Amino acid sequence: MRDASLPPNAPADPRYPIGRFTRPDVIDPAALSDALFELGELPQNLRAAVDDLDGHQLNTPYRDGGWTVRQLVHHIADSHMNCYVRIKLALTEDAPTIKPYDENAWAGLHDGEAAPVEWSLELLEAMHARLLMLLRSLTPAQWQRTFVHPDNGALSLETVALLYAWHSKHHVAHITTLRTAKGW
Repeated sequence: MRDASLPPNAPADPRYPIGRFTRPDVIDPAALSDALFELGELPQNLRAAVDDLDGHQLNTPYRDGGWTVRQLVHHIADSHMNCYVRIKLALTEDAPTIKPYDENAWAGLHDGEAAPVEWSLELLEAMHARLLMLLRSLTPAQWQRTFVHPDNGALSLETVALLYAWHSKHHVAHITTLRTAKGW
């Protein structure tokens, strides 16, 4: 049931403005191509989402009990750095088990709460350039390589590409939904 306190155009669950990620059974080349496109678009989409926000706006939670816009931007950089390392591990080791991290604890560290968003925006631009260079070089066999997440099981690199494309759109939508709701 929809929360009556939400504006009519707000998502039913503000935690998932574009819906939850659905892990597909089969990933076709078109879906993989779309995921690479989305990963390539993240840096400029995120930059556009936070463009001209002042300090007060950057320190506004995107929802009740949620991270601030600033924390979201830094979280995306933290998460995508972890993704990049995990992909490289999967390409150089046999199904390595990766170490999860406490996203909330990371977001609550001083750099997550206070660093300029520009630092993470620049980091994402450079990292995504390298990430895409690497992903576009993969052979069909390499796309099938996996890492093991202790909570989510084995993930193929093609699944990881779709997951992080979703993650990119998911968090940008948190910011753009907040901006629309606040009239920013």
